[in-house]
Amino acid sequence: MARKRRRRAPRPPLMQRLRNDFLAGLVVVLPLFLTGYLLYWTIDFVDAKVIPLIPRAYNPENVFGRNIFGLGLLLFLSFTTIVGAAAKNLVGRSVLDFSERILERTPIVRPIYNGLKQIAETLFTQTGTTFEGACLVEYPRKGVWSVAFISSRVRSEIRTRSGEDDLVSVFLPMTPNPTAGFLRFVPRRDIVLLDMSLEDAAKLIISGGLVTEPSPNPRKPPTKLPG
Repeated sequence: MARKRRRRAPRPPLMQRLRNDFLAGLVVVLPLFLTGYLLYWTIDFVDAKVIPLIPRAYNPENVFGRNIFGLGLLLFLSFTTIVGAAAKNLVGRSVLDFSERILERTPIVRPIYNGLKQIAETLFTQTGTTFEGACLVEYPRKGVWSVAFISSRVRSEIRTRSGEDDLVSVFLPMTPNPTAGFLRFVPRRDIVLLDMSLEDAAKLIISGGLVTEPSPNPRKPPTKLPG
């Protein structure tokens, strides 16, 4: 018997194929374009702020006849590295402590400096306070679960005035911007710990639930909630 020839699936229309090709190309091109644009914008922004601080005799426009793209960023990185190295020795630490004491005594500047310092320590060092892990809380009503981040321990005044002895401070981020959200104080019994890392939880929130694949090495959730 002659073997039956398998019928090929009909090819989609030309316009549909072009649309699919365009979307596939957009997935590749758009992240590359946005990454390159953000890098260019960042370098150009730093250059615009740093280059005018260079003395006129050493300004690249006077030395080379034109600006050098990225020179401001290079000078900023070099200066920041030198300051970081100096802050580790005794003399630099003493100067930094003296400067911080002056800022601490300035009424208007003090809260601004302390807030920015805490943010910088959280983002760039391991000495700052970070989220303890990801969790689930029922919000905005019972039966509806939201991903949240376990944050710092609750002050005793909040526990006393709320009448709940076992509260946990959680931050409920918003989609697609996880830096904006709500601070909630939730009873410990109403919190469900997640195995996913903070990075995976942030990806889940930013993508609106589209990115759900876990990372190869998820961070373990906290063994106990902060009290």
